[in-house]
Amino acid sequence: MLRRLPFHYAWIVVLVTFAVLLFAAGIRTIPSVVIVPLENEFGWTRASLSFGVAISLFAFGFGGPIAGTLVDRFGARRVMLGGLVLTSGGLWLMSNMSSIVEFNLIWGIIVGVGTGVISNVIGAAVANRWFNRHRGTVTGLLVAASAAGQLIFLRSLVEVTVTTGWRNSILITAIATGILIIPVLLLMCDKPQDVGLEAVGGTLTPNPPSAHAVGRPSGQGASEPSSEKRTTLREAIRTRDFWLLAGSFFICGYTTNGMIGTHLLPHAVEHGFVELEAANAIAVMGFMNIFGTLASGWLSDRYDNRKLLAVYYGFRALSLAALPFIIDMQGLLIFSIIYGLDWVATVPPTVNLTAQRFGRASLATIYGWIFCSHMIGAGIAAQVGGLFRDWLGDYHLIFLSAALLGFVASYMALGINVRHTRKVQPQAA
Repeated sequence: MLRRLPFHYAWIVVLVTFAVLLFAAGIRTIPSVVIVPLENEFGWTRASLSFGVAISLFAFGFGGPIAGTLVDRFGARRVMLGGLVLTSGGLWLMSNMSSIVEFNLIWGIIVGVGTGVISNVIGAAVANRWFNRHRGTVTGLLVAASAAGQLIFLRSLVEVTVTTGWRNSILITAIATGILIIPVLLLMCDKPQDVGLEAVGGTLTPNPPSAHAVGRPSGQGASEPSSEKRTTLREAIRTRDFWLLAGSFFICGYTTNGMIGTHLLPHAVEHGFVELEAANAIAVMGFMNIFGTLASGWLSDRYDNRKLLAVYYGFRALSLAALPFIIDMQGLLIFSIIYGLDWVATVPPTVNLTAQRFGRASLATIYGWIFCSHMIGAGIAAQVGGLFRDWLGDYHLIFLSAALLGFVASYMALGINVRHTRKVQPQAA
């Protein structure tokens, strides 16, 4: 029956995965919405709340390698189900919390690990298991779910929080996350062979590169290893390329989830912007991110992924350097457009480079740890941002530090080497 579908079953798997990643991303916007209400109701400081956010980002990050290992062993379907159950239950508990300790434990650990398990690591695994053609585009599509989640959830959460309170907004999110378990149970599959199909594009074979492929830039199909190549984590961490990928992704997390994702909305409100207007600007950022990420996936199938990363980090650094000087809505919208185009555009080329360097067979595990470094950077930025806000009264210095690190990440990306991952066979006479 599956063979009679007018399209490959892989697209159903992509749809289910997109929905799961969409909700996970939407849930991650909750702190920026509830920070001010929690301060007003309980008198908690910005630094103490940022500590709980930092714990959650760390747990979210470590959920990545956990998910990668579990996906390699048990498949994406079971991992998705576990992450959804943990996240939904954690949000229900959070809607009834009354102390900062509960906030740290529930949001910090339970929801942090739950959403970390249903993260971009699963998206990368799905794209690489189900697609041998259009893989970069599919990766970009799944990464765009995080942008769409921000676009859909943030304004809705702000409106519900303003009108009915923060507890109701969290409870509604918990119920919606629980409902998502149903399509995962009914439709999700781990790999094409489970439904008697091949991956989209057929089965890859480790053929030697043609003369045409050898001439293509490094970072494209020419340097892509066979689907059977496997690298252990111990082998990977001994390479310079692993640390360049992990280090640049650390900065990616510092300059996105940790800094902007946590503190941009409170920063805007404190500088005279109306809360719903600022939420609209951030929604524009998420909308632009969809286009930027899809374009990045398309570009990563065609151009040197290292150069793409360098350009993305460079533009991000320039936009962050301008942020402290934005004082009107027009400027905030311009920032949202420019910054939004490469919020997570870095993910498709980072996933591709990881697969090319270490092999698709071990992608989930290796990329899981690289993703973990992303969220460690995010956690540090969330905590440091809160501390500097309490000490100095604003976020200006921390935004400028993020801009400087963006230029460092651009330089690191250019140093990644994937050329030696393929063995050039002697050409027949």
